[in-house]
Amino acid sequence: MKTSHKNLLFPYTVLSLMILCHGKDLFFNDNGNLVLPGSYNIPWMAGIEDFRDLSLLTIPGTHDSMALHGGPEAECQVLSLKDQLRVGIRYLDLKVFALGNTMYVMHGVMYQHSSFKEVLDTVQAFLSEFKTEAVIIRVKPESFEKDSVNQMVQSLIGNDKHVWVNSGMPTMGQVRGKIVFVQKSTFTLGIPLIDTESKDGNKVNNIKDKDNAIIKHLNQAAEAFGGDNIVLTYSSGTGFGTFWGMFLTPKRVAEKVNPWLNQYLRQFYPNHPRPCFGVIAMDFPGIDLIQTVINLNWW
Repeated sequence: MKTSHKNLLFPYTVLSLMILCHGKDLFFNDNGNLVLPGSYNIPWMAGIEDFRDLSLLTIPGTHDSMALHGGPEAECQVLSLKDQLRVGIRYLDLKVFALGNTMYVMHGVMYQHSSFKEVLDTVQAFLSEFKTEAVIIRVKPESFEKDSVNQMVQSLIGNDKHVWVNSGMPTMGQVRGKIVFVQKSTFTLGIPLIDTESKDGNKVNNIKDKDNAIIKHLNQAAEAFGGDNIVLTYSSGTGFGTFWGMFLTPKRVAEKVNPWLNQYLRQFYPNHPRPCFGVIAMDFPGIDLIQTVINLNWW
């Protein structure tokens, strides 16, 4: 299966750069009041075969999933965690700061009004209601207490059978109803994670360059999927800290990138099988973009 996807993206790269344009529709969302259609398929993973490895799925995720507070330069999402899960997000990106006996969810120096335990409680409540689903969580330890986060997370989850902390790649059937941790750098619980983005790769000077970077990273993801790692690509970015992109907040980047990304991904719908891109972590994703990512799983 893996070899049949290799090099699928290359023929489309030049064409897509010429024809895809930016706009604002249901692919970008900055409205925190989620209203789902009555027919909306919340438990979309129910349609994934039990035998498929998690690394063979294309999964919609959010970058800095809890970054709803702190002003334009800090805010990356608008939907609450509960609503993100209901709309189809299955990968969460969390920066965690350990202080005393509590782990706080942060974005830089901005506290995001939630503890890590509260995040786990929300996810577990969702999985109790929708037992066919699985939610992948990446923990990024922050500040001077990085080394203690591993131990604190392990103590918090204990021997909970509804949490996957093994390094082996599970099948969908093995993780239904479970939280799945991924490991990278100083956090060592769960499945190894490959991040296609280089250091400072989230810095955006202009949108066209960001488009090109996303295409490059999706090419890498399509090559690397299906192994013993979860592969992650970020479509998010910010101009904060750059000169030419100083006014490109995460929201303004997403407003331009998200409709483009939706159209770029949809060009692969005629492919049988469709390419696998692993996790795509987004800022301010709209319902239609999330559905476009999900529908790459149906061949």
